Amino acid sequence: MIFVMDVGNTNIKCGMFEGNVLVHSFRMTTDIDATSDQYGIQMIEFFDYLDHAPMDIDGIIISSVIPSINYTLDHMSREYFKKKPMFVGPGIKTGINIKYDNPKELGTDRIVNAVGAYELFGGPVITIDFGTATSFGAISAKGDFLGGAICPGLRIASDALTENAAKLPRIELKRPETVINKTTVTSMQAGIIYGYVGQVQYIVERMKDEMGGAKVVATGGFSELIAQETNCIDEIIPTLTLIGLNKIYMKNC
Repeated sequence: MIFVMDVGNTNIKCGMFEGNVLVHSFRMTTDIDATSDQYGIQMIEFFDYLDHAPMDIDGIIISSVIPSINYTLDHMSREYFKKKPMFVGPGIKTGINIKYDNPKELGTDRIVNAVGAYELFGGPVITIDFGTATSFGAISAKGDFLGGAICPGLRIASDALTENAAKLPRIELKRPETVINKTTVTSMQAGIIYGYVGQVQYIVERMKDEMGGAKVVATGGFSELIAQETNCIDEIIPTLTLIGLNKIYMKNC
């Protein structure tokens, strides 16, 4: 069984794979101040709940957008699972040819999403990850990562509005029934949600024009919310990053 970890700015998403099958998944809050023991104890508690033990794991792969946490997770993996983890980074085989001017700048989460989408659907394909930041990736028919776009995530956009306008409250990110609204909260929801939908549609449209068309695959916490209001998203794969990690592990084992 392969254990995969996707370390994001807000959450760590974890998955357990038997071959290509995702058997279990769970998530925990990212805490850059947590020790390897604290992470290890949390992991063991999840494993116990799922009726598994660390000895069931044959290999570990980690994608992390927070370099400062990597040593902690490396130590945790060795101590609690007795496995040296594989980290997505330079020297790892992905099957994707990165066309970035400086490939080292490309976030590992974007690489992993590209691998997951390309392995599932081939190319050309566009990935959208609605996370803390929203990232777009363009992958060609040949499997080249052509580049993409990054913009503030929905929650960042909402929080920025609240923090910089004294009279505006923090709101729940949900879709109001109309664009024209009669309360401050629903007006903010309309502006943020429908404005974001327009942003996504425009970026996808421009990317398709530059690529000559592509399938669009979305993942991340807000993908369902946005997809309800646009037909530019073809597939929603909540576990895309976990799938990509598993595929990368198999290419390197």
